[in-house]
Order: sequence, then structure tokens, then C-alpha cells
Amino acid sequence: MAYPSQLGFQDAASPIMEELLHFHDHALMAVLLISALVLYIISTLMSTKLTNTTNIDAQEIEMVWTVMPAVVLVTIALPSLRILYLMDEISNPALTIKAIGHQWYWSYEYSDSSHISFDSYMTPSSDLLPGEFRLLEVDNRMVTPMGLSTRVLVTAEDVLHSWAVPTLGVKTDAIPGRLNQTSFLICHPGTYYGQCSEICGANHSFMPIVIEAIPMANFVSWSISPQES
Repeated sequence: MAYPSQLGFQDAASPIMEELLHFHDHALMAVLLISALVLYIISTLMSTKLTNTTNIDAQEIEMVWTVMPAVVLVTIALPSLRILYLMDEISNPALTIKAIGHQWYWSYEYSDSSHISFDSYMTPSSDLLPGEFRLLEVDNRMVTPMGLSTRVLVTAEDVLHSWAVPTLGVKTDAIPGRLNQTSFLICHPGTYYGQCSEICGANHSFMPIVIEAIPMANFVSWSISPQES
């Protein structure tokens, strides 16, 4: 289970989030190397006693400081474009769920099972069980099978919301009158937390998202009798 209170990124639970973490490390290493080089040059220039005020032209160094930044930008841009393509690509989803944002809770409809639809409200602090997270737990979790490509259609009934689960690397705006879509594939069983990331009103902080990933056999049993889950 991913702990939302930990510092830094949460552990990736989907291939897309793993790609995002790798890209973050890649970009951070480039920034670190550039910063180290710049600091070294600054310290060298400030400490050296060798100066020459007659040089007014240096074609070689100008070529270097023009080509090197271009190369660095390309090495960062190409992986970024690849990840953007992977995040937008949705091919043959095995399960479709519709998430509807309200003031201030989420509704879920399983398009492949007409009898499964429910509202998901935040659990009050007085009703929390030991080990549950305050302001993040809900009364009805969104249940999905692990290892299965899942598409989520996101919309809103009243104002702008945003359906975001950091562990899965998904964040999609919920706009009234419009359907947006995102997809994920959960690699590990567990419980994953998110929140509305759009300032949607007074109770914006009180409409969390909880996804429970379970094995396929358990999901089939849950989908047959959701009222008993």
C-alpha cells in the first residue's frame, strides 16, 4: 500500500508512473550535472589570477555553449514526448469506469455492468478505523482488478473537478458537459489514494479518491454481488 504521508514520490503502482519516475531521475541528473559545471566555472573564474582583456572573439567556446544546451534539451525532450504519448494512448481497455465529480463527492458507474454504480463520500474522522487515513478514506472504494487495462471516463455534474491518483500517474480534469478519459494498469494489489486536485469550492479538500486493486477472481465475485463487498 502506498502511504500518502511519505516525503517525495510515492512508490509506482503502474507502468506509466514508473516511466514518470525514471524521467524525473533522468531530468534531475541533467540538472545536477549542469549545476555542477556552472558552479565549477564560476569558482574557477573567481579564483584564477590569469586574465586577458584583449580577447574579443572566441568562436570555439561560443560553439560549445550553443551546441551543448541544445543537446541537453534534446535528451530531455525526447523521453518526455514518449511518456506524453504513452499517457494519451488508450488501446483495447478491458474495463471502463465512469467517474463523475459532484460538490463534494465522486460517483462511479461501471459501464460493463449496468447494476454497479455508487457514490463515494469521505469517511468522517469519528468513523475511521485504526490504520485508516484521515481525510483520505471513503465509504465506498472504487474496486478494480490488477493486471487489467482500465479506462476511466471523467466528467463533472456541477463545477470543475480533477480526478487524480499520484501512485498511478493519472490526473484528468472533470468538466461539466464533457467526457475526458484516462487509463491505467495496476501491477500490484493494494489500496491507492488520491484527491480532487482542482479548487472546486468550500469542501474541495473533502472529496478523496480510493482505488482498491484486487485479483481478477475476487473482482468477478465483487462484481456479481457488489452490495456485499
